[in-house]
Amino acid sequence: MSHVGVRCIHTFKMKVTIKRWHGVATWKWGVDEECCGICRYAFEACCPDCTMPGDGCPPVWGACTHAFHMHCLMKWLESLQSMRQHCPMCRQDWKFRN
Repeated sequence: MSHVGVRCIHTFKMKVTIKRWHGVATWKWGVDEECCGICRYAFEACCPDCTMPGDGCPPVWGACTHAFHMHCLMKWLESLQSMRQHCPMCRQDWKFRN
C-alpha cells in the first residue's frame, strides 16, 4: 500500500514540558597516542607547566607523526640549544606537520 502524496495533519500535545536543560559534552584531541611522549601525561590533561587543559597547551605533531604537548616540545627544542633539533622519540630532524 503506497501513501505517496499523503500528508499527516495530526498534531499531538506533548506530555512533558522541558523547563531547564543542562548540556554536557566531552572533548578529545584528535591524537593517535594517548599521552605526550615527553611528560607522559594524557593529552586530555594539561602538561606539567599548565593549570588548565585546553587550547592553551594543544598537542603538536611532527612530520614524523609523533605528538607532544606544545609546551613540552618547546622546552625540549630549547634545551638542545646549538644542537640540531630532532624528535624526542625517533630522532628525525624536527619539522612541524602542516
